[in-house]
Amino acid sequence: MVDTAQNLNDRFQRFVNGIGDRYEPYIRQHLSKVYMVLASTTAAAAGGALLQMKNYIDLGMLAAIASLVLVLGLHFYRDDGKNYYTRLGMLYAFGFCSGQTLGPLLGYIVSINPAIILTALTGTFVTFASLSLAALLAEQGKYLYLGGMLVSVINCMALLSLFNMIFKSYFVQITQLYVGVFVMAAFIVYDTQNIVEKCRLGNRDVVQHALDLFFDVLSMFRRLLIILTQKEEQKQADRRKRK
Repeated sequence: MVDTAQNLNDRFQRFVNGIGDRYEPYIRQHLSKVYMVLASTTAAAAGGALLQMKNYIDLGMLAAIASLVLVLGLHFYRDDGKNYYTRLGMLYAFGFCSGQTLGPLLGYIVSINPAIILTALTGTFVTFASLSLAALLAEQGKYLYLGGMLVSVINCMALLSLFNMIFKSYFVQITQLYVGVFVMAAFIVYDTQNIVEKCRLGNRDVVQHALDLFFDVLSMFRRLLIILTQKEEQKQADRRKRK
């Protein structure tokens, strides 16, 4: 047991040293800030969802409108070195409103099987952590070519969604959900390397970089929730048929 623990500790130290050797101190510092802001934004989203589910604060459609306004605000109100805390507050507000919009879905899932939420959370966290590490340990800029491809896929999915509002194809809906999970996974890899490259070029906008990763995490979590919920609904329907 002691040898196993020592072996794991040695591997962890080699991994930390590998990251340290690969990236300059200012990049490591920037990534630390980005991940801390990402974690706090995720906490704000969790708080917003919980308050909505408990009916303490329910902004309804206002949350969706506010989310759109805040995203546009962050896009046009660029970092100038003096407005960091203002933009950080806008990001946290966006996280809170995103949680509010997610609250009704989470409430419905709780009524079916609360374990789905934990499963989706675990899947999202493990996927994000593993792909982020893979991107950081990969060759510099290796996955940046994915950007154009991913944008094209997102555009195609958006067009399919518009057509599906008319044709209402279950196959298209399911395909989009599963393809969306893989697309968000690829975005995690791309955005991680893109953040590093932007930092090297002098762009150290912590808020924007955390927002990029938050989009990836939230989109993947939402899709996993829907996929797992549909599977659970099908299981429950099959059980009722047998009875």
